[in-house]
Amino acid sequence: MTKSKKMIVGCIESCDLPEFDIQDLHVRVDTGAKTSSLHVNNISRSREDGKVWIKFDLHPDIYNIKQMQSCKARLRDVRIVKSSNGETEERYVIRTRIRMGGAEWPINITLTDRSDMNYMMLLGRQAMGKRLLVDPSARFLLTSA
Repeated sequence: MTKSKKMIVGCIESCDLPEFDIQDLHVRVDTGAKTSSLHVNNISRSREDGKVWIKFDLHPDIYNIKQMQSCKARLRDVRIVKSSNGETEERYVIRTRIRMGGAEWPINITLTDRSDMNYMMLLGRQAMGKRLLVDPSARFLLTSA
């Protein structure tokens, strides 16, 4: 993908997570973070047909924390991640699709408690790949389509 075909995004954007039926989730775009992360609660593991699945509750609206949606995804990996406060933690990694600005692609997301953060999701460099350019002075340059 050439530079001219990349989407320009702001430091805060709106995205959809269609596999979880989540629309208009506000996401912090962070070029300093390697991995994307998502705020979830009530994480549990289960085994179905020989594969490990992760069940969790997702908060799609930062302004309505009582709203929760139960989700399930296949476990892709377990990683040790160093958070912005310098602490390391073991996190489950899932793979799902993200939709931004009319484009959709698969990303890996770690599941964690982001309740002390301003945004329920952080979009890291690996998820941006060669698709996005970031204007840190702007917000909401894209619309979900």
